Amino acid sequence: MTARLGTAAGVERQLAEYRDLTYRALRRQLPTREPRRYLYDLITGQLSHVGKGLRPALCIATCRAFGGSIERALPSAVSIELLHNAFLVHDDIEDGSLYRRNEATLYVEQGIPIAINVGDAMNVLSIGSLIENIPILGADLSYRVFHEAQHLILQSVEGQALELGWTRDNVFELTEDDYLRMVLKKTCWYTSIHPCRIGALIGTSGTIDADRFNLFGFLLGAAFQIQDDILNLVGDEDQYGKEILGDIWEGKRTLILIHALRQCTDGERDELRRVFSVPREQRTERDVQWVFRLFERHASIEFARAALREMVQAALEEFDVAYRDAPAGADRDFIRQLIPLLGDRQV
Repeated sequence: MTARLGTAAGVERQLAEYRDLTYRALRRQLPTREPRRYLYDLITGQLSHVGKGLRPALCIATCRAFGGSIERALPSAVSIELLHNAFLVHDDIEDGSLYRRNEATLYVEQGIPIAINVGDAMNVLSIGSLIENIPILGADLSYRVFHEAQHLILQSVEGQALELGWTRDNVFELTEDDYLRMVLKKTCWYTSIHPCRIGALIGTSGTIDADRFNLFGFLLGAAFQIQDDILNLVGDEDQYGKEILGDIWEGKRTLILIHALRQCTDGERDELRRVFSVPREQRTERDVQWVFRLFERHASIEFARAALREMVQAALEEFDVAYRDAPAGADRDFIRQLIPLLGDRQV
């Protein structure tokens, strides 16, 4: 790799290099046949608004840290990134999100039916990437990677079901443990746990106990999600790329809301219940601003920042366990230096 580590800029460059490698391989996989206007061109457009590429980077870097090559990890990295983008398309519909990465969401531009179909197509294409593993990794290891991917998808939709259900039913009786359990399922398995597990399995030709990455990946993914919850409220809209206060508009059960519910008065709790009892389109700007001021009044955002710092520190400590016998090198260093960077990120 060409990037030099030791600085945040160096880590960002290596992250971008792994992302770009993944997207070049991903675009080569896209069909060039019809229907282009209503499907394949829309997938290409969706993939042109790239994010950081965290998931494929963790997969590739972990593979290399344990002695593997980029070439062996690349089909799995492509599959994970396709799944991620498919989730985003469907999530935006489920949440009613208007913007992502500073662009109108796909369903806003193309309508819900076409957007659902685009997300479905990316899910199917992700399977094709996993099939590419067979001549590279062999049947046995390819099967293990496929099983990892199946678990990743199932955990993610279970976590999404919890979040959507809590919002629909206006559930308030939630604890921090409930939130973290939902985040484990919705975010951590596919953002960090499985990318690390898959990369390590490929890098060691299947000899490693992949469970050793579960706690590290949970802590890293939880830190990532908590920071996202914070940025949704106080981030810079141009950098963040999504609607500020969108989580309040959508009624999401974040760590911030759960803390505020524990701290607020009975009257404030009743008002919160009223605000979140109606669909997003019936919620008013005045109500959303009232909820935000409630978060400030009860220091709920600061509470989340403190939890984020604890998660980052715990992830740094658990890194030394998960990667304990990975040889010293640029990729091992990259993953470790990525941990505090994710906690400080602004996008």
